[in-house]
Amino acid sequence: MPVLLLIYEPSMDRLASQSLFKSALSFAHLPARGDRGSLRIEYRWLNAGWTDAPIAMFLHEGLGSVAMWKDWPQALCDRLGLRGLVYSRPGYGESTPREAGTKWPVDFLHIQARDVLPALLDALEIDPRERARMWVIGHSDGGSIALLYAAAFPDSLAGVVAIAPHVFVENISVEMIRQAAVQYTQGDLRSRLSPYHADVDSAFYGWNDIWLDPGFRDWDITGLLSSIDVPLLAVQGEDDEYATMAQIDVIALHAPHATLVKLPACGHSPHKQCPAALDAAIAGYVTGKRT
Repeated sequence: MPVLLLIYEPSMDRLASQSLFKSALSFAHLPARGDRGSLRIEYRWLNAGWTDAPIAMFLHEGLGSVAMWKDWPQALCDRLGLRGLVYSRPGYGESTPREAGTKWPVDFLHIQARDVLPALLDALEIDPRERARMWVIGHSDGGSIALLYAAAFPDSLAGVVAIAPHVFVENISVEMIRQAAVQYTQGDLRSRLSPYHADVDSAFYGWNDIWLDPGFRDWDITGLLSSIDVPLLAVQGEDDEYATMAQIDVIALHAPHATLVKLPACGHSPHKQCPAALDAAIAGYVTGKRT
């Protein structure tokens, strides 16, 4: 069974819009901290002039970047009346690449939630009042980071939208990621990802190597979910190629206040495969919690 990775194919219109997209990028410089060096993080504000509006922080998937989001964050922010903030994690997009030969540690998602994301908020001078109003919206690995951030910093967000998050490792996930490695080396996946990353090997192998590491099979954040007390919406496509519905079912088990939305005829990337249904679910939930 071929692996399904939804990546918009290059076209003149898309490449032109991508050029405009990159022209609006800025870079934040995060000072060295603990056992990591300094980082350059690419980011982009959406609706930057809406200074009184709450922030929606978007956390991309395991092979994502600012550019790979395309226009979905903008459309959602326009609908909800929010400012948006999109950024590429280290190793992705135009941010500091992963050094060749370096493997992400098993707790790499925890590091992003507890170190890199707060450091970016500090660098952008987003104060505690603004953080308390901020909605954190993450997809796939980004959804896991959103959950981890909410568990670690309960006073620094208004709510979480986790789209196809991973909370433990399933065989289906590992098998699909193993197939992705074959497509990357023998198929066209590398060329399809290249427009979205300055160092495409950094992005791909950082993600692929850790997910296929035997030490990662025991990764599990279900024990932290009960620490989340902010509003929590978990959304997953019923035809998710990378996970079963157990991923969001277990969220509700450990965080009973969570709202689950299961989208029929939709896979792992609802913002690409069924955006209308996803947007309606998010808009209904977020609007209800803001009134």
